[in-house]
Amino acid sequence: MEEENSDINNGTVDTGKAERSVWLMKCPLVISNSWQSRASSSDPQPVSKVVLSLDPLRPDDPSAVQFTMEMNGSDMGPRSYSLNMFKDFVPMSIFSESQGRVAVEGKVEHKFDMKPHNENFEEYGRLCRERTNKSMIKNRQIQVIDNDRGVHMRPMPGLVGFGSSAKEKKKTAPVKPVEMKRTRRDRGELEDIMFKLFERKPNWALKQLVQETDQPAQFLKEILNELCVYNKRGTNQGTYELKPEYKKAVDNPGAD
Repeated sequence: MEEENSDINNGTVDTGKAERSVWLMKCPLVISNSWQSRASSSDPQPVSKVVLSLDPLRPDDPSAVQFTMEMNGSDMGPRSYSLNMFKDFVPMSIFSESQGRVAVEGKVEHKFDMKPHNENFEEYGRLCRERTNKSMIKNRQIQVIDNDRGVHMRPMPGLVGFGSSAKEKKKTAPVKPVEMKRTRRDRGELEDIMFKLFERKPNWALKQLVQETDQPAQFLKEILNELCVYNKRGTNQGTYELKPEYKKAVDNPGAD
């Protein structure tokens, strides 16, 4: 006997009850909690009983066999539950562990799903709603701090909201200003404005002209393509200047 216990403690599994038939049941959480609390008490009364109902007129019909579980005690919600039995499932075994010893307690012969009877659905639904509402309540606690000078409450350097680090400043993208929609002027009026601008200086960038005229860039490009030449290279690269024929008109406004 001592050698057998030594083998079990060394990592072997006790399979003496491996062929014993056991039932596996899936039950609601409220039933599981109630059974665990009753198991630790000294009450000798059983926590529940299983009732097997048979139809003698249909001895070979599996659907004629019905299992019902009736609960004892008023803290378990509905008192009566249906047990839906299943035989078609993956073979399973039950294991236990006590003081480092592992044992096979049996193989599952029947599997049951536990659900309230139809007449108890309303009561069970109320119980589920109460449980959900309780889980949503946050328990706030007030704790007295021994160190009333607030040394432990000082924010550390680099904390979010107290001081931004260099990396956080780099990640912060600049906010682009919202551009207002510009309204097109009359074409002739805009051309007169353009000529006056080129009287002030001979070369303008598109961005500068948009700011001066307050006109849409695309519309302004259409006018510039007719009146101006775009400098792609040289000292005035990236700017517009009037075409030679328009330059003469600007330089000699009184000429015919």
